[in-house]
Amino acid sequence: MVNEMYDIIVIGGGHAGVEAALASARLDNKTLMVTGNFKRVATMSCNPSIGGPAKGIIVREIDALGGQMAKTADQTLLQIKMLNVSKGPAVRALRAQADKIAYPEYMQEVILKTPNLEVKEAYVTSLLIEEGKVKGIKLENGEEILSHAVILSSGTYLSSRVLVGHSFKEIGPDNERTTTGLSKCLKALGFNLLRLKTGTPPRVKTDTIDFSKLIPQYGDKAPRRFSEETENVLPFEKQEVCYLTYTTPETHEIIRKNLLLSSMYSGLIKGVGPRYCPSIEDKVTRFQDKERHQIFLEPESLEIEETYIQGLSTSLPHEIQEKLVHSVPGLENAKISKYAYAIEYDAIDPQQLKHSLESKLVKNLFFAGQINGTSGYEEAACQGLIAGVNAHLMIKNKEALVLRRDEAYIGVLIDDLITKGVEDPYRLLTSRAEFRLLLRHDNAEARLIKYGYQVGLIPEARYQKFLKEQEDKRTLIELTKELKVSPKKEVNDYLLKNDKQVIHNLISGYDFLKRPGIDFADLKEVTGINFDNSDKILEQILIEIKYSGYIEKEYKEARKMAVMESRRIPEDMNYNQITNIASEAREKLKKIRPETIAQASRISGVNPSDIAILLVWLEGKKR
Repeated sequence: MVNEMYDIIVIGGGHAGVEAALASARLDNKTLMVTGNFKRVATMSCNPSIGGPAKGIIVREIDALGGQMAKTADQTLLQIKMLNVSKGPAVRALRAQADKIAYPEYMQEVILKTPNLEVKEAYVTSLLIEEGKVKGIKLENGEEILSHAVILSSGTYLSSRVLVGHSFKEIGPDNERTTTGLSKCLKALGFNLLRLKTGTPPRVKTDTIDFSKLIPQYGDKAPRRFSEETENVLPFEKQEVCYLTYTTPETHEIIRKNLLLSSMYSGLIKGVGPRYCPSIEDKVTRFQDKERHQIFLEPESLEIEETYIQGLSTSLPHEIQEKLVHSVPGLENAKISKYAYAIEYDAIDPQQLKHSLESKLVKNLFFAGQINGTSGYEEAACQGLIAGVNAHLMIKNKEALVLRRDEAYIGVLIDDLITKGVEDPYRLLTSRAEFRLLLRHDNAEARLIKYGYQVGLIPEARYQKFLKEQEDKRTLIELTKELKVSPKKEVNDYLLKNDKQVIHNLISGYDFLKRPGIDFADLKEVTGINFDNSDKILEQILIEIKYSGYIEKEYKEARKMAVMESRRIPEDMNYNQITNIASEAREKLKKIRPETIAQASRISGVNPSDIAILLVWLEGKKR
């Protein structure tokens, strides 16, 4: 039985599937989301939080492109704070404690109210392929549904199994059904499948925690938000409190004595776990010099009395988990409401994708989220958004949206996946970005809103508001250059009184703001000028002025890379014809098939000498 025709079908309702489906529908495509259980759409199976180092900037980038995650997070958060405030602006990022009940409910309501978007509860067993192009999907009841494009965002549900101790069940997260048909289908199509692993810690009943032994962790008093469209932010007084505690020598001893009972150390787990979010067994084993490890207690929702134990992810048996939890200060009498477990699942080798997230093997087939080897809600969501946009652009015969590494953390993430591949679940870190001073929290909109507007996801009113803010910024920067600050007695007396360096020469307001510890409040005091711009604009200008030298240096490097990015490599490139290139480089180039010279230069095993030979060869072909 063949059903009606859709423009785009999205398989999966996780964070990637949600953004893909919403982007597709909002761009006027007839869209179908197929998910096993609609009540599980946008569920937070692991940590009830959004954002964090680098991840918080991704959420801002999703918002600047017209995605949904930032808006939903703002409306359902329990606590929000800016991380790394004492450090430079390149590493600052928002992190919100999310309400794990309210967040998916809000997202599900958005989906149900979105025109052009239908939802079908079903399980997909295979893809319909004709002449190397995806034509639709086949459900387990035999029904076939046709479409112009398919986005596969199945999360951790492909041939997944949950493991605790020496036992396992072939199920997905939270006892949901797994699916095996798609893994077999992908393998038959020539996709290389990876076996990856992740895990989650126990949850405990909140009223059984002894909070007197814990260190409170508060949100920010300053108003914070992910989305530029959010008007009402959660005030400090209404925010929930998180708590900090630590493991003890007893905790570590319990782990060492029972290590072989862990799924991970018994040999039961075949998948590779996340390097940057290891289990407590892994931390104790790998970092034996550390006397203790941080444990954060985070409220999961206002609707349930349950607390998440961040940092205690494990696959030890239930009876050992009890001892483990009770060895932590504040949790001596805590009752476990949900036990920890490990989960392993199939993912594809992302080197088989283009930067658009379209498959190199099957046309019109896109992949997004954890199926591409990533970890984290934010990494999944941004891929879903890009896949949704590019599936739309492909249908319209338009050029794909590909973000450069100097334009967005999203660009860094996708380029890392496609160029370097993954060995363990990929987590985005600020250290992965060579241009992180350009990719800041404060300038996400300035970097990306033009793309969201051009594609059609950013409304006219928001874009015009952004342009007005940019004009106000330019005007204010010019004013600071025109203002003069003289070394008058009253000026230097003010600076001395506030422990700031005095000035000895007449300088511009611009140069005055460059000085350490100086901000617009100081410039107002010494000039008498009242700056009535928004805090957002003042903050952006202050960062741009203070770090102007470093920013310009990164822009210069980015411009060099942009030249290499513009040097395209033909899709049908025959690397066997290039006789002088190193054997390892040839094999890597044949496998990954880079789209540009810049991408080729980032492949491990491809040296500068190989790039030089490749450039000469391409020039020769051009002539």
